[in-house]
Amino acid sequence: MSRLRLVVFDLDGTLVDSSQDLGAAVNAALAIVAPGTRALPTPLVRSLIGSGARNLVARSLASAGLAHPVDDVLPVFLERYRACLLDRTRPYPGVVESLDLLADRALAVLTNKPGDMSRAILSGLGLLGRFFRVYGADDLPTRKPDPAGLARLLEEAGAPAGEAAIVGDSAVDVRTGRAAGVFSVGVTYGFDPDSFAADPPDLLVDDLRTLPERLSLRWPA
Repeated sequence: MSRLRLVVFDLDGTLVDSSQDLGAAVNAALAIVAPGTRALPTPLVRSLIGSGARNLVARSLASAGLAHPVDDVLPVFLERYRACLLDRTRPYPGVVESLDLLADRALAVLTNKPGDMSRAILSGLGLLGRFFRVYGADDLPTRKPDPAGLARLLEEAGAPAGEAAIVGDSAVDVRTGRAAGVFSVGVTYGFDPDSFAADPPDLLVDDLRTLPERLSLRWPA
């Protein structure tokens, strides 16, 4: 009988709530490139998060009614975000408990956030050592939903696709898992749960503390 060998997690909206720090960095960047711009509310910025920093900046500029080139604003945003990575970013409830219960499997992170920032956040929260790999957008030739990063993790963990799961907060993660033949789990508390309507995951959970038991039903020990 097959067993669960690898669990791959998304970062923002899945393991950590980074919305307040991302919002602060967005507004700091907008204030620098367009002084006097009204700050975007954090709930609005939260709804714009997904598919990497460049997309967040593009959506934020559009929401603020600014026509500045994204490539001019992106470095400003990244500089401001590096300065506040861990000001208010925290793990979601149940993350530590779930990782503890899954510690006998290979655990990894696959995110469209820059890799150095991702590792810095996990290190600052005391979580980095729980993962055998943390891959960000700049660590790989392509980003999610392209399955290449997930395929690399499968190879490095020595896990067949049928013995792995990917956990995320949006349809991007579902499509990534589907393209690699990997079981997909969606979390409803993240940044983009509405996207699951078009791309439903194999399993949906409201609290990460329930994940180990739910996975054990598919892969009994």
